[in-house]
Amino acid sequence: MKRRNFLMLLSPALLVGCGFKLRRVEGIPFATLHLEFPSGSAVGERIRKALVSGGFVRLVDLASQSEAVLKIGVETSTKTILSLSGAGRVTEYRLAYRVGYSILTPEGRPWVEPDMIELVRDYTYGDAAFLAKSAEESLLYRDMQDQAAQQILRRLRSLKPQVVTTQQPADRAQ
Repeated sequence: MKRRNFLMLLSPALLVGCGFKLRRVEGIPFATLHLEFPSGSAVGERIRKALVSGGFVRLVDLASQSEAVLKIGVETSTKTILSLSGAGRVTEYRLAYRVGYSILTPEGRPWVEPDMIELVRDYTYGDAAFLAKSAEESLLYRDMQDQAAQQILRRLRSLKPQVVTTQQPADRAQ
């Protein structure tokens, strides 16, 4: 009995000792952020959930109240035939997922150039396993959406807050 209790306590201690932590959103250089995305945007929702659960950034409703604005553009998903069998049946598909985003100042000026993330996955297909392949396709799309959200968050973390100054032309003596 003592040995069993010892083993139960040893497992969490080993996890803590090795530095294991759940994935969190840390290191975002802004205290407040305004998030804009189209309704139904899977990437926008994933980013919002990650930022809210991390607790390191406060999401605000108005761009004027934030230090930066993260704007997610339209997401597109495509499915194309990659290869056919000798009998003319589809044997492979290529799935593509694209999402554009921009990071702006509250005034609407870009922090960085707007960017586009494009992810591609190939998978084999067979009519005999239609339901399994449909589930695999959904899983691949979800994986691409998760990866796109993580890439956008990494890009956001890499920014350095800067003081934006507007230079006034020097007064000329007349």
